[in-house]
Amino acid sequence: MEHPENDEKYKGLKVNHGIESLPTVNPYLKKRLQRRQYTPSEFVEGILKGNITILSQAVTLVESSRYEHEQIAQEIIEKCLPYAEKSVRIGITGVPGAGKSTSIDVFGMHLIGQGHKLAVLAIDPSSERSKGSILGDKTRMEALSREKNAFIRPSPTAGSLGGVARKTRETIILCEAAGFDTVFVETVGVGQSETAVHSMVDFFLLIQLAGTGDELQGIKRGIMEMADGIVINKADGDNVEKAKLAAAQFRNALHLFPLSESGWTPKVLTYSGYYNVGIKEIWDMIDEYITFTRNNGYFYAKRNEQAKYWMYESINNTLRETFYNNPAVVEMLGFTEKQVLNNEISSFVGAKRMMDLFLKDISEKR
Repeated sequence: MEHPENDEKYKGLKVNHGIESLPTVNPYLKKRLQRRQYTPSEFVEGILKGNITILSQAVTLVESSRYEHEQIAQEIIEKCLPYAEKSVRIGITGVPGAGKSTSIDVFGMHLIGQGHKLAVLAIDPSSERSKGSILGDKTRMEALSREKNAFIRPSPTAGSLGGVARKTRETIILCEAAGFDTVFVETVGVGQSETAVHSMVDFFLLIQLAGTGDELQGIKRGIMEMADGIVINKADGDNVEKAKLAAAQFRNALHLFPLSESGWTPKVLTYSGYYNVGIKEIWDMIDEYITFTRNNGYFYAKRNEQAKYWMYESINNTLRETFYNNPAVVEMLGFTEKQVLNNEISSFVGAKRMMDLFLKDISEKR
């Protein structure tokens, strides 16, 4: 097609023709890059065989927001459910810089050395501006990333509440069906995300640092109450005594809280993730907690409560998505928002109008 800029009326302006697109060096490359489309039954078969590639593709479907992907993902999850619920789920949190990823690397290698299979679901914060995520946690788990019995999956928060990937619980089910008997869920740091992670794990581990000033500063009461165990990292070199002092302060603080529903008294331990010191003691504590709660029935009661909690969360998410994707709502939402901003109607009146419009549209379509 001739460039219009070369017309005679545009004097002094000339645009040259571009060169033809060259063929690819490898004509078979495009064919090789095409990913095979599996059926839900093939996905389930591959997952149950422990095929990591198929498991990764299934997790991608779970995380997708496309309607057709969600339908396939739900079918896969339903077929995997009978093979789930057989792992120990551990949530790991701590302030940024506490060494969560390094600690997970060391914890994971300790477990694999004992013959376990480990899945690590690392939640990576999404940028509020670009909506993108670095997803670099895997690079900080050098030893685990080379292990065939370890599966590391960094996931973007994608704007979900408190920085927790909305589909993490469903991903746990797939990992359990694939034969992973231990699942780590790493949070982005101390904040709202801990509440969501606490509602999907059996043991909640809080990693802290010593030698940073007031050791209890910035630790919210809610986080302390949720923790089933607190560990002080970097207890090595000149920091050993500071770590012991921090542990004593945390033990004293825990005495101020009422006993948890599990009947378990949280322990405070020190360790060094870098030098691999004190790791066995941490895992002995977790094993003791799991045995304790299974014996008194709390372990299974908590899982039932979590299942109910996530059912209602799913209902809330579905209602929200249905409302904002409703054509009638989409058409009127901008106008109603302008009325609120111009003080023509109150926020509450605007919300009621939109809800009435939504319910009317739903009833008319029946």
